[in-house]
Amino acid sequence: MPRVALFVPCYVDHLAPQVAMATAELLEAYGCEVEFPEAQGCCGQPMANLGCRPQARPLALRFAGVFGADRYDHVVAPSGSCVAMVRHHYAELAKTAGEREALTVVANRTRELCEFLVDVLGVERIEGHYPHRVGLHRGCHGLRELRLGTPSEWPGPAFDKVEGLLASIDGLELMPLERRDECCGFGGTFAVAEEAVSARMGRDRLADHGRAGAERIASTDVSCSLHLAGLAKRDGRALPLVHVAEVMNDARKAGAKP
Repeated sequence: MPRVALFVPCYVDHLAPQVAMATAELLEAYGCEVEFPEAQGCCGQPMANLGCRPQARPLALRFAGVFGADRYDHVVAPSGSCVAMVRHHYAELAKTAGEREALTVVANRTRELCEFLVDVLGVERIEGHYPHRVGLHRGCHGLRELRLGTPSEWPGPAFDKVEGLLASIDGLELMPLERRDECCGFGGTFAVAEEAVSARMGRDRLADHGRAGAERIASTDVSCSLHLAGLAKRDGRALPLVHVAEVMNDARKAGAKP
């Protein structure tokens, strides 16, 4: 039984705790022993994105101290962006060989939920029922840093781990987009510094999903979902935004089609 430490990003913890619960339930359903280390905190991504590396470093070291314990086989999070921070940028913050080793160990251990299900547990199909037309929003970090799928600008054979899991669910219809992997415009502090551009990008994404006929939008990142949900609400659109963990867990709990 894999021993998994559940990493819950700040915005999930404060604004969408149901996503953390769905993630834990899903992992347990697939045979994992899940633990939530209560000493965890921010991974430091907001500071790093702003260029404040000295402020991000102690958070990264704290993360390594909490999640680097030998009793964990894996660290799993329902967030492509936070996992990308840990996996690809932690080592840059190290000042000593010891820090680099600790940060590298925890980076190699950390996985986004969907890639963990596919690459580690070997899940090919989510058994259950979810009778909805779903638009998939592919977060930039998960797609281009974690390689959860093939971005449209890359040559070669196409693959998409998240789409594969969702497409396997009975009753779920994935609605194709005109621009399947375009950014929603959130980008953390970009949404604050470039509010008008960010909002325009988000509304473009909502319009694309609307033309496709999606009943709801699923994403691997709550941050993207919150951005799009805020724009939809301001525009008076009734378009639910959910995390892929919620979709998979709800389908699993619903069981086979009646």
